[in-house]
Amino acid sequence: MLSTILAAHPWLAPAALAAVALAAPPIGAWLAGRPRIAWVLAGLAGIAVLAATLSPSGRELEPGCVLAVEARLTAPEPLANVVLTVPLAMLVGVASRRPALGAAVAAALAVAIEALQALVPALGRSCAVDDALANGIGAVLGALLAFAALAIARRARPGADRSAGRRIRTPQ
Repeated sequence: MLSTILAAHPWLAPAALAAVALAAPPIGAWLAGRPRIAWVLAGLAGIAVLAATLSPSGRELEPGCVLAVEARLTAPEPLANVVLTVPLAMLVGVASRRPALGAAVAAALAVAIEALQALVPALGRSCAVDDALANGIGAVLGALLAFAALAIARRARPGADRSAGRRIRTPQ
């Protein structure tokens, strides 16, 4: 279904990536002071990734995984796989204040999904190393956006991180 939509509208994946890249830093900066909301949104993003990648397609496939790597990330479907993990990685990175953790979580989920697609042919979903690679690139991009969001949040509240836990001394 997604492939059909992307084939009919090849501009959709690049537009989604551009929108996410532009919106993520200010939204992430706002969420930096609201980690509970960021965690809830990260959970919802994870559920969306699972729903998009593990809902049965009705096709019958043999177990296994396509190991060939095609370096065409600019095509609509691979680019959609990049976009898929960006929000999850950014939200986990902001919520935890550790962008690398966001990348690790999103990349690990992508690999687990590809393995499940390979091992459960009844899903009718094909496993491909290309998909995991594109998801990994999206995870790194999400981590970079989380880093930018946290930097914006620090600039918006100068001294907030440095003064935490210090007593303010007033002259008497």
